[in-house]
Amino acid sequence: MKLQVKELITIESMLAQIATMRFLYPNLSVEKYEAYLSEMVPHNYIQIGVFEENVCLGITGCWSATKLWTGKYLEIDNFVVNPDHRSKGIGKLLTDYVEKKALDLNCSSIVLDAFTGNFAAHRFYYNQGYGPKGFHFVKILDEKKLTQ
Repeated sequence: MKLQVKELITIESMLAQIATMRFLYPNLSVEKYEAYLSEMVPHNYIQIGVFEENVCLGITGCWSATKLWTGKYLEIDNFVVNPDHRSKGIGKLLTDYVEKKALDLNCSSIVLDAFTGNFAAHRFYYNQGYGPKGFHFVKILDEKKLTQ
């Protein structure tokens, strides 16, 4: 299996991988995805994909920003691996690439959110050297606006 890691920097290249993103968000419409990407890409958002031939097996979004407590950081957003290709090192390829990207951008740290009940993700991130620093509190104002 010959895998290639690629950065996706255009909305069109990201939209082309919606099938992989739908493993995380099964009901994500092309219209909603494109609208969100149109808001995100101007704010340093890119995606990183792992491909075999031209088939995307795993993808994550990430963006850099600055906060007072951490300085410049890179945030992982929407990390997903095709369920048929899990436990094959694809997630590690993604996190390794993100780490190199963060170092290249002179970031102090990498941050991410994982839902409290997603124990497989917790185990994976612990194994990659990530650990909890605090709680990400959320107050839902309109559930109908959430991507389910």
